[in-house]
Amino acid sequence: MKPTIFITRKLPEAVIQPLKEKYEVTMWNRDVQAVPRERLINEAQRADALLTMLSDRIDETLLETARELKVIANMAVGFDNIDLAAASKRGIAVCNTPEVLTDTTADLTFALLLATARRIVEAAEMVKQDKWRGWSPLLLAGQDVHHKTIGIVGMGKIGEAVAKRASGFEMRILYHNRTRKPEVEKQLGACYASFEELVEKADFVVCLTPLTAETRNLFTLEVFQKMKKTAVFINVGRGPVVDEQALYEALETGEIAGAGLDVFASEPIGADHPLLKLTNVVALPHIGSSSIDTRTAMMDLCVKNIDAVLSGRRPPTLVNQDWVTKGIVQ
Repeated sequence: MKPTIFITRKLPEAVIQPLKEKYEVTMWNRDVQAVPRERLINEAQRADALLTMLSDRIDETLLETARELKVIANMAVGFDNIDLAAASKRGIAVCNTPEVLTDTTADLTFALLLATARRIVEAAEMVKQDKWRGWSPLLLAGQDVHHKTIGIVGMGKIGEAVAKRASGFEMRILYHNRTRKPEVEKQLGACYASFEELVEKADFVVCLTPLTAETRNLFTLEVFQKMKKTAVFINVGRGPVVDEQALYEALETGEIAGAGLDVFASEPIGADHPLLKLTNVVALPHIGSSSIDTRTAMMDLCVKNIDAVLSGRRPPTLVNQDWVTKGIVQ
């Protein structure tokens, strides 16, 4: 029998055709709605491969029943939705989609920074809602971005790409990371800073850090209170790194000036979310890498990862380097 693959979201037929030619492919046929947990578990019990989204929880409970599973291809750079230790213990390769989305996500990050700083969304809505009655010297006056200080928390590939864009605006670049990046410092004039120094000095605090035990709830009320009153907070990393109640309080009381958010602690959020009630918040539906070119490239990389493992080869973007295969050549 052919190996079986389950895809947890509707993908274009042209993308998955190479898999269909060699394998038995089943796909959850919804664009936005997540596959129900029960269906995911049932499919995993017989699947040799899963092509998953960041919103799919692949935990010990699911993996202990997935006897045939050999590879999980996650369509994201992040993989905090997958229990890596449990997967490695069972000889399951876990793959992600790094590199291909770096520039697209950096573009979105800087666009969100600009939109928040210059109050673009508020201004556009004023015109659309027929509330523009005239001109005044400080009508929807925002903040300049050029020549200001950007503080990047999490200087991975995306952080580096954001820093490049910031250099074009002649910004001073501070960054905080687990390890220093001498080449980035040399090429872009970026300066390493402690987390405390960064949040105190930056005009724009940009969070791009992955979600780990150390970064969960990294941004607390105390942290926001250390920022400048004029600071703008941007999060295109992971929602749970922020205490959202603390962020709400900081924005409502004027501890910081604004926030641009592409990610939230629990997604999707509803219109009743407290942060959406604030005019100084620009909220996006987790679209950091969402361009046609990039999302297609991410899908293609997932397909290549799955085909590699099921064909007895090492996948291009293996996450769990301690992977011990189920009879597969490395």
